[in-house]
Amino acid sequence: MSKSAVAKRYAIALFELARENDTLVTTRDDLKEIKAAWQQDADVQALFASPKLPLAKKKELIRTVFGSASPAVVNMLQLLVEKKRLNELPAIVEEFSALSNDAQGIAEATVYSTRALTDEERAHISSAFAQEVGKGSLHIHNVIDPSLIGGLRIQIGNRIYDNTLSSKLTRLKRNLIG
Repeated sequence: MSKSAVAKRYAIALFELARENDTLVTTRDDLKEIKAAWQQDADVQALFASPKLPLAKKKELIRTVFGSASPAVVNMLQLLVEKKRLNELPAIVEEFSALSNDAQGIAEATVYSTRALTDEERAHISSAFAQEVGKGSLHIHNVIDPSLIGGLRIQIGNRIYDNTLSSKLTRLKRNLIG
């Protein structure tokens, strides 16, 4: 979670606007795509940080490149460019996602497994563990980790549920050694 007060203010403003317009899901999806594109290309970041490119050109570039996003997202990006705070974009997206998920009763979960989870497995994990954390459902991010040997490790916020074969072997070893 971001510690930036600036990111939190922008995220709250965008969240309130998206909630008013009933576009929470589409706004969150737009922001995640933009964040991925932003973090993937250092040249784009350098271009927007460059003082040689006039503000009007930067705004026009945002309208052109991100025009398919919701108008609220495009306007926020233009405001960030104007205020020279585009570097706050990843933190704003994280804050917005947290607000959106909380409003929809969704928790973020990272599931570590030895192979990719099927949709059925994701649904089963979501229904079983969402109740544990008092949410309606989980948004699952699956991380493949062959070192687990088998089983799952699930992280929801600061809670970790570890039912992996590697952790069981470690506990067994500890018990046998003393």
